[in-house]
Amino acid sequence: MHGTIEPRPAMRLGAGIGLRLPHLAELAAGAVPDLPPGLWFEVHAENFMVAGGPRLAALRDVAARWPLSLHGVGLALAGTQRTPRAHLQRLRRLCDLVGPVLVSDHLAWQRVVLGASHWHVPDFLPFPRTRTALALVISNVTRAQDAIGRRLLVENPSHYADIGGHDLPEAEFLAELAQATGCGLLIDINNIHVSAHNLGLDAEALIDALPAEAVGEIHVAGHRADSGSTLLIDSHDAPVSAAVWALAARLLARTGPRPLLLERDAELPPLAELLAEAQLAARLLEPLHAG
Repeated sequence: MHGTIEPRPAMRLGAGIGLRLPHLAELAAGAVPDLPPGLWFEVHAENFMVAGGPRLAALRDVAARWPLSLHGVGLALAGTQRTPRAHLQRLRRLCDLVGPVLVSDHLAWQRVVLGASHWHVPDFLPFPRTRTALALVISNVTRAQDAIGRRLLVENPSHYADIGGHDLPEAEFLAELAQATGCGLLIDINNIHVSAHNLGLDAEALIDALPAEAVGEIHVAGHRADSGSTLLIDSHDAPVSAAVWALAARLLARTGPRPLLLERDAELPPLAELLAEAQLAARLLEPLHAG
C-alpha cells in the first residue's frame, strides 16, 4: 500500500448514496460518466478491512475522486463484550488508507459469550436505555474513537417491540452520549419512521426531540410491511417513502444542511436509477446551502 488520502471537510457534503459492491464495480469500470456535483459515497467498512486486493484498490480509487464515508456494522457499541482490538486496528488502518470524511456505526449490541462459545449476531439488537447502559456505551464509544483517532457518528436503532426497562427516552440518551464523548449522531430517518409505527409513537415528536447540534449525518432508506404482522421492516430494499422524505425535511429545518445519504442494500437498482433518487435528497439540501 502507498500513501493515504486526506479527508475533505464533512460539512461540504451534499447528497450521497450507499455504494454497494455491484455499483463499486460500475464506478471502477467507468460505466457512469455523468455524476452530479456534491456527490459522496458511503461503504460498509467491514467489506474493505482487508490487507489488499482489487476490491480495496477500487475503493481507494473512489476515495481519491469523491468524498467517502465509512459506515461500520461491527462495533456493537451497546454490548457488554468489547470490540476486539484487532477489529479496531483494522478499522484504523482502513481509515488511514482512504481518509474518510465520516465514520459511523450503530447503537446496538451483537456479541455474546455462551459458555466457551463466542457469538456475533448478524443483527442490531436492542437494549434497555438505563443509566448503566449509557455508561457502558460511553465507554465503548470513547474506546472506539481513541482507537481509530477520529470522531465517530452513532446511528439510532430501529425498534420492533418495546422491550421496557428504559430510564431515558432515546433522544435524551443520544444527547447525553454525544455530550459525554464528543461523538456525533447519525440519524436514520427511516429507523425513526419504522420505530414510531411499530411502537405507536409520534414520529414528528421523535424528530423534534433530537439534539440538532449533535447531528453529523442523516440517512434515508426504504422499508416494507411485514407479511405476517402489522410491523414495518427496516429492509432497505425499496425507494424512500414520502413520509420519510417529509421527516428528513423536518429534521433539516432544525439542523441546517447536513450530509444526507440514500441507503439501498437489497433489490439494488442500476446505479443511474439510485443516483436519480438521490436527487430528491439534493433538492432538500439546495435551499439550505443557498441560505
